[in-house]
Amino acid sequence: MRIRTILGTLLIFLGAYLFLNRGGSFGPGTIFAYFWPSLFVIPLGLFFHWMYFYMTGRKGVGLLVPGGVLFTAGIVCQFSMLFDSWSYMWPGFIMAAAVGLFELYWFGGRNKWLLIPINILIVLSLLFFAVFSTGVLLNNLAGQPLIAGAILLIGALLLVGRKKEHYKE
Repeated sequence: MRIRTILGTLLIFLGAYLFLNRGGSFGPGTIFAYFWPSLFVIPLGLFFHWMYFYMTGRKGVGLLVPGGVLFTAGIVCQFSMLFDSWSYMWPGFIMAAAVGLFELYWFGGRNKWLLIPINILIVLSLLFFAVFSTGVLLNNLAGQPLIAGAILLIGALLLVGRKKEHYKE
């Protein structure tokens, strides 16, 4: 069962690489160049989680902070490597710190004071994601008249459409 899981994961990564292969070159260097987060960072984050859940008897709750940070940062890095989206995926690193602290809160003593930095980091990350993603989306949509026309039509329908009036009798 374990060998099938490892082999299946490797085949999925290989298939994703071949699907997304832009240059046409194939070799160990290009695999490491695209999948270094999946090969090094994500497994290290999972190792910290494994240490907490299986080795320490759930007493070393501090292992979850680096585990959550590394796992989330690894996912952000892997997504950025595959889709070349570093310029607007960087707020995911702020979210990584929030995930690590949230795991400490959830599995630790539920210290309510941890929610303050967790919420600050989440709001900052989501705000930066929204700002940079909206900028990229609007820059890409600017040259597409069909989408621009659909947005204009929806806006016009919202302005001209019938308003529901509520009467109290």
